[in-house]
Amino acid sequence: MKAYVKWIEDRNFLGESDSGHAVVMGSKGGKTGVAIAPTPMELILMGLGGCTSYDVVHILERGREAVTDCALEIDAERAEEDPKVFTKIHLHFVVTGRKLNADKVERAIALSAEKYCSASAMLSRSVAITHDFEVAEAP
Repeated sequence: MKAYVKWIEDRNFLGESDSGHAVVMGSKGGKTGVAIAPTPMELILMGLGGCTSYDVVHILERGREAVTDCALEIDAERAEEDPKVFTKIHLHFVVTGRKLNADKVERAIALSAEKYCSASAMLSRSVAITHDFEVAEAP
């Protein structure tokens, strides 16, 4: 796996993956003091969220659960001093479906956190990651 990052202007960068996708990254630093895109640290949180959400939906679908939506709220705290690493990350899943089994949702989240999510495995070595969830009935 490879990636490429190019400075655009001010404190904004374009990242490209070897799969051909691109994302703009920004920072509140620079001349304007305005971020035009997510910061790299925000993208780390979004990557974690995408990785674990994918797992949860996949596991539930394989278990024949009628999942219709999965939303994830991520709340993170960072250190005050450089390198301002994440110190705590909390993941709150809202899983929607028809007659979902809460035990299966809980198990899917645990499997993602403990076995399948590469981002969780990597980040959990240096930051405390907690999670909870709620199940909502689809209309």
